[in-house]
Amino acid sequence: MIMRILGEGQYEIAEGHLVLLNELDTALQSAADAGDEAAFTAALSALLDAVRTPGTPLPDGAITPSDLVLPDADTSLAQVCELLSGEDLIPG
Repeated sequence: MIMRILGEGQYEIAEGHLVLLNELDTALQSAADAGDEAAFTAALSALLDAVRTPGTPLPDGAITPSDLVLPDADTSLAQVCELLSGEDLIPG
């Protein structure tokens, strides 16, 4: 699976890693729903780290469609709430 972090690049992620990503996505959604800026910042950071750490960065010149696109670490709570619009970032 190919995941893009906006403004950063793409990472190849093993399908088996989706369970953890879904858990982190749920925490992100809960923080966004609650309007809790501190929890939101922590959840977004954890989600992005969980993509970067096991992920294999794709070369900058590679043109590969992304299966999922995640906001960058500087994305505001209001921007993510608009992106989510009732749906999780990670399907499943």
